[in-house]
Amino acid sequence: MTTATKINGQTEEKITALYCRLSVDDDNKDEESNSITNQKQILSDYAKKNGYANTMFFVDDGISGTTFQRPNFMRMERMAENGEIGTIIVKDLSRFGREQVEMGRLTQVVYPSLGIRFIAIQERVDTLTGDGVEMMPFHNIFNEWYAAQTSKKIRAVWQSKAEHGERIASIVPYGYKKSEDNPKQWVIDEPAAQTVRKIFALCLAGKGPMQIARQLEEEKILSPAAYFESISRKHAQKVPKNPCGWEQATVGYILENRQYTGCAVNFKSTTVSYKVHKRIQHSEEDYQIIPDMQEAIISEEQWLRVQELRKHKRRPTKTGRTSLFSGLLYCYDCKSKMHFVAAKSMKRKQEHFRCSQYKSGRGNCAMHYIRDIVLEQLVLEAVSDLSDFVRCYEPVFLYLLAKKNNAMRQKKYQKLQQAVENGTKRIAEIDRLIEKVFEQNAGGILSDERFAKMLQNYEKEQKALTQEVEENRQTLQNAEQRVMDLRLVLRTLREMTDIKELTPTLVNSLIERIEVHNSDKSSGHSHVKVDIYFTAVGMIDIPTEKEILATMEEIRNNPQDFKFVA
Repeated sequence: MTTATKINGQTEEKITALYCRLSVDDDNKDEESNSITNQKQILSDYAKKNGYANTMFFVDDGISGTTFQRPNFMRMERMAENGEIGTIIVKDLSRFGREQVEMGRLTQVVYPSLGIRFIAIQERVDTLTGDGVEMMPFHNIFNEWYAAQTSKKIRAVWQSKAEHGERIASIVPYGYKKSEDNPKQWVIDEPAAQTVRKIFALCLAGKGPMQIARQLEEEKILSPAAYFESISRKHAQKVPKNPCGWEQATVGYILENRQYTGCAVNFKSTTVSYKVHKRIQHSEEDYQIIPDMQEAIISEEQWLRVQELRKHKRRPTKTGRTSLFSGLLYCYDCKSKMHFVAAKSMKRKQEHFRCSQYKSGRGNCAMHYIRDIVLEQLVLEAVSDLSDFVRCYEPVFLYLLAKKNNAMRQKKYQKLQQAVENGTKRIAEIDRLIEKVFEQNAGGILSDERFAKMLQNYEKEQKALTQEVEENRQTLQNAEQRVMDLRLVLRTLREMTDIKELTPTLVNSLIERIEVHNSDKSSGHSHVKVDIYFTAVGMIDIPTEKEILATMEEIRNNPQDFKFVA
């Protein structure tokens, strides 16, 4: 049973398309019967038995039937529209698709208008003879229902895994690989992990994603896609023409990926529905973070510091020159950022910062002028003094810090945690109460007047609680981040010995912000006061030797105050 058409006066046999599809969501019990190999065998046998000679396979493996955006299906459709295909045969309707509306449109409208015969072997559907056509809509409805149920089952499995502290992500990020002994466990892929560490180090050194991408390309480091291709064809992706061509977005994704700290991040995104596969990103509050799921490539402190740095983008001047302190300098009076001023005609010692609101005297603030080399010297002295103090008297430093931050001592921290928990429970309880009063009002148990008053009170309480819980959560998050930042600062300061000059990494690790006062000329000389806020520490005055001895005595008498920073 062949179909032929005339092309340029010559008869040419049309193609019989044998379409196969297998989804990753297909049940294990059906895996063997629905396997691509098995489908091909059934279709080949049927075509041979029924006299279809000019056959061509179209195979989509690992793609859901709820979408028709499948590579080989779309190729088959293009050929059908071009008049190259006379018959389409599938093992069963579910292999063709699991979306009833599009299935009906194709099999009952499109294919008949193109003169294409459609056959589904298992359901005995044949659009040419009319066999099984009247039952086809019911089969399609059931197949779509099956897809919906499968989607629900998969989501339930994900939820169960997450509740039991398991990772639900299936894609292993660049820098890790699956363990040979346990596929669920990720282990560090050292060659790629070295590049990940390099990317984070470059970000701490003040480079943006585009600059980092260019440097990696210049150093001939394989991009993730090219790297996966080089180690295993099984995980091969579409490799770009330039195997060392890093994209800015790729670098940005790596810098944002919290999994490099050793945790698992569940529920980052979801799909609109089992039919619409567009991904929707969840807010960070909805993420589930499970710590210590694999060995960390990047420390938690370093990751958090990088996220903080990326919030403050630093743009180079037109000359291409930047300062170590770009993005960190603020005006003491108006709190606006200070602009770095550099020009080709300027010498290094002339480069300076000034308030962004000054606007050549026409703005809302004074100039607040300070030269870059002067600022560099001031910061270098401050960092050196703090480093010497921490290395020699770390217990004193931590004790003074604990006294300074006594508002977030352990009892206060626990109190806030309890408030968040109680508030969240009450918000959920109010939802149930609101639902109840709606039912009572609808049933005539509660008058409209009483219902309106109760609803207003519940909504008012819920709104206030929601705001309070959010504020407490933010306070707790800030406290946790400060602890992480403090660990990074301490580690950096402990490793420092006799520093001769500042580096971008050092500045970005230690300095949170710098505020510049307007110049004071009361003494006859121009004097500029600078407030340096260290990361997780804030402003700190190095105590005198007498004050240090007094503090050490205080620590011995009040050891409980030292536990806060332990």
